Amino acid sequence: MALHPPLRLLGIVGSLRRNAHSRAVLLGVRSVLDARVSLSLVGVDLPLYNQDLDDDKPPRAVHDFRKQIAESDALVVSTPEYNHGMPGALKNALDWASRPHGNSVLKGKPFIVVSSSPAFTGGVRAQAQVNETMLAMQALPIPGPQIVIGAVDGKVSNGLLVDGTSLGFITAAIENLLAPRATDNLAENMVSLA
Repeated sequence: MALHPPLRLLGIVGSLRRNAHSRAVLLGVRSVLDARVSLSLVGVDLPLYNQDLDDDKPPRAVHDFRKQIAESDALVVSTPEYNHGMPGALKNALDWASRPHGNSVLKGKPFIVVSSSPAFTGGVRAQAQVNETMLAMQALPIPGPQIVIGAVDGKVSNGLLVDGTSLGFITAAIENLLAPRATDNLAENMVSLA
């Protein structure tokens, strides 16, 4: 059996806030991952989507965002919930990533969505919107339970998610990504699991 390089996850921080719970969730996850997985983080501070700017030389931040997605094996989208939905900055970033139509860096990309909120509902409505948007962009959801973190402000310490139950759900989803690697074609295997 061949040894694999670490699974390259890209964590998309769905909030612009410096001390966002979305960032704390991803940093907490990164702190418990073993050597089989690497997790890099990227923010969503991009210019507003404008098709006039979406040519062969898009804004540098957009180019870099798309490149990071393309170079990853899978995504972990961490989103808060604002007014019963995903933040506008996250939707905007996903819109940029969705281009060019039919050939975006999201097409066939496995993804996990983690929503969090100080409310007991844990951002479940935002999660539904992110899932719907990602599916429309032909990304591949990882099978498993929805990962919803309610009362997140009590589960974060020193800028890291520390709640064992929440971290367990997230790492279990990541294990689902690792399982098909034995056949060396993650996206193809995820289609067969869906």
